[in-house]
Amino acid sequence: MTALRLAISALFAVSSLAAFGQADTEAIIERGKRLELDTVYVPPPGDPDSHFTMGFARTLCSGVFVSGLDPDFAAENIGYFTSPYKTRSVVVKREVDFDEKVVSLTMENGVVRSAKYIGDLGCVPLPIGETEPFYDPPEIQSSLPDPATTPWPMGDVLSDDPIPEEIDQVKLAQAVDAFFTDGAMSASFVVTYKGQIIAERYDDGIDIHTPLESWSMGKSLSATLLGVLIEQGEYELNQPAPIPEWQEEGDSRQSIRIQDILRMSSGLRCRNMGDPEWDPALGFPDHLYLYTGTVNSFEYAATRPQQWEPNTVGRYRNCDPVLTNYLIRLAVEGRGDDYHQFPQQHLFDKIGIRNLVFQTDPYGNILLQGSDLGPARDWARLGNLYLNDGVVNGERILPEGYADFVSTLAPAWVADGRPIYGAFFWLTGADYGLEPGGIYSMRGAGGQMTSIVPSKDMVVVRLGHYAGAPVWGEASRKGMDLLMEAVPDTR
Repeated sequence: MTALRLAISALFAVSSLAAFGQADTEAIIERGKRLELDTVYVPPPGDPDSHFTMGFARTLCSGVFVSGLDPDFAAENIGYFTSPYKTRSVVVKREVDFDEKVVSLTMENGVVRSAKYIGDLGCVPLPIGETEPFYDPPEIQSSLPDPATTPWPMGDVLSDDPIPEEIDQVKLAQAVDAFFTDGAMSASFVVTYKGQIIAERYDDGIDIHTPLESWSMGKSLSATLLGVLIEQGEYELNQPAPIPEWQEEGDSRQSIRIQDILRMSSGLRCRNMGDPEWDPALGFPDHLYLYTGTVNSFEYAATRPQQWEPNTVGRYRNCDPVLTNYLIRLAVEGRGDDYHQFPQQHLFDKIGIRNLVFQTDPYGNILLQGSDLGPARDWARLGNLYLNDGVVNGERILPEGYADFVSTLAPAWVADGRPIYGAFFWLTGADYGLEPGGIYSMRGAGGQMTSIVPSKDMVVVRLGHYAGAPVWGEASRKGMDLLMEAVPDTR
């Protein structure tokens, strides 16, 4: 194993195990080995450096053409998840073509990896030698009115109502300052209380419409879109997931339910750098390949074998949210609707979202396991949908009780001794003296967060640049502590 691979392994130190000691980790590993099925693992094909460079190209393309960042700033400060900073040294030539809206990165071995901005669906990673994706990118249509003349939350116009007197404004201001601690590289921040924006700040060059790297917060958006389809009668949580690749007679994956997938408990072999048993010697992680492989990501995820029985072992792996998005495509196209218009028409237009960008693989599959960018206000709109149990403007968008489902501990994670995960939401209430689901959060690499605090009718959104992650951890804890003191309990 090269020194570079060792550096990558260290950089990807497990995030989901951060709150657990070595003894706990060893117990989790032992349990996983004891329950493991006798199936064969085949790692993703291809050169890891090429995959990382593809991740860099897509990150840079999105940063420049979606977020509007300076190319040099973006290359230094964003998106370390699919392209760790140390791996970027293999790039010897970087080209940003503003006319064609293409980013091309040439590696030491002469291989060029490219990503192209395709409009409303952001940037698409291109297979080597290709100049276009394998589908025609659509323009996303919205029925929302002009945001400049429409009141929040359906538009941008804020009311003149003062901050409620029960809010401790001194601590609220201190919390905002904490979130913008020097070095944390926070870019946007919004707090709502009973739906009203009570705090908001943006870094230089960022405004209320700027979509920023949001990463795995998209998993929670995937859960939301699937929830919309459940409310519309297309699926049920407890039904076996109707993945076409699993329908041959005798395929044991037919026992995987939709709720097992949402709870990161499908049991599929889909290795992640954050797995307790992660071994870099076994090859490039499937978790990242689903971003950088430039393959049909739905097909790849659907052809992974089982490692454990479903609802037995909890692992944070991208195959599950990718399969969730596969289910979304199957249902939407199966009833004759436009797949790429579905999120805007059936969710975003209902709650006022205009600027949240979801990106695809070269085959047009939406990759909401984490290939998404959005403004803080749009994520706050989504958080408030959950705070209101899936109802907006008198219309039920999500099934009754769906907010309780996503914020309830996943049984397989509890069995593993990690009471920290629900259904594509992290459960962080225990960090603040509450039950785990007392705070449930959309979280993304690099410190992206949308935290929902039902007991306080509060939603907290923070987006920042990835390079600030080492400072962000402490700043986040201090800021959340202050917010929990500043905002009173309401329920």
